Amino acid sequence: MAAHGASALYIVLLVETAEVTVAFTFPGQGSQAVGMGRELAGAFPAARAVFDEVDEALGEKLSATMWDGPEDALTLTQNAQPALMAVSIAVVAVMERDFGISVAGNAAFVAGHSLGEYSALAAAGTFSLADTARLLRTRGEAMQAATPVGTGAMAALLGLDFEAAGKVAEEAAQGDVCQAANDNAPGQVVVSGSKAAVERAVDIARQHGARRALLLPVSAPFHCALMQPAADVMAGALAGVGMTAPSTPLVANVLACAVTEPDQIRENLVAQVTGTVRWRESVAWMVENGVTGFIEVGTGKVLTGMARRMAPEASCLATTSVAEIETVAQSLKG
Repeated sequence: MAAHGASALYIVLLVETAEVTVAFTFPGQGSQAVGMGRELAGAFPAARAVFDEVDEALGEKLSATMWDGPEDALTLTQNAQPALMAVSIAVVAVMERDFGISVAGNAAFVAGHSLGEYSALAAAGTFSLADTARLLRTRGEAMQAATPVGTGAMAALLGLDFEAAGKVAEEAAQGDVCQAANDNAPGQVVVSGSKAAVERAVDIARQHGARRALLLPVSAPFHCALMQPAADVMAGALAGVGMTAPSTPLVANVLACAVTEPDQIRENLVAQVTGTVRWRESVAWMVENGVTGFIEVGTGKVLTGMARRMAPEASCLATTSVAEIETVAQSLKG
C-alpha cells in the first residue's frame, strides 16, 4: 500500500533535462523507519537546518524520535506525517543548496501521495516549512481521533482494477462505510471504512477473483467518509494559514491533474481527507505530459517500484542515501 497507515505516498516534482523529463516522488505514511534522515543531517548543514526548524515549529525533538525511536512512537500518525515531510524537504534543500537543483527554476509540476501533497506544496513555496509541520501534526492527530480505535479498517485488494474494487466496496458496505481509498497502481487498490464492511470486502474480493485481499495494520480508516471530522478540522486549520501559489503546478490527489490556485488547493486538501488518492491516474497524467523518469525523494523505495510497474520505459531512482542523492543530482545537472 502507498498511502495513509500502510500507504506510502509521495510528492512529484518534474524536472526537465536535455534528455529526460523527471518526476521526483516523495514518500508518504508507511515509509517511516527509525534512523531516517540521520545520515543526511550529519552530511549536510542544509538538511540539519530543516530538521531543526521542524523541531522548533512542533516544540519538541521530533528528530530524536526519527533517529532513535522508539518505533511505536515514530509510527504514530501525528509523528509519522511531519517526520516523513521533514526528510523529503531536507533532501529538497540539499539538492538546491549543495547541488544547484532549484524547484522553482527546474520543476514542471509538484505532486504528492496523501500527506506528500503537503511536502509538495512546501517544496513549491505554498506553505512555509514551519506551517507545513504544524499542519501535518494537526492532520495526524485529527485523523487518528476521527473514529474510535478498532471501529475502522483498511484492506488491500490486489489483482482487481479500480472499477472492480469499487464494486466490491459498494457490495460490502451494506449500510456501513466502505469505499476505495487509494488507487495506487493497476491491480493495487486499498479500501477503507467500517471494520465489518472492510472485512466483508476482503471476502467478496476473493470471490471476485482478487489475487490477494488482506487487512492492513493501520490505526484508522483513512481516506473515507469516516474521516469527515478530520476534514472539518483541516478546513479550519488551512483557513488560518498563509498560502501563495506554488512555484510549479500541483498534480492534486483528488483531481489527478495540475492546479495552481491557492483557494482550489485548499479545497482539494480538505477533500483529500475523505476522498480517494488517485495516484495511478496522477502518474498516468504525468506520463502523458512528458515524464520519462521518476526519482523517489526521501525515505523508502515504494514509489520507485510502483513507477517501474506503471511506466516501464521510464528511468526510476531513489534517494535513500547520500550516495544516491549525489547520483541523482549529477543526473539532473546533466
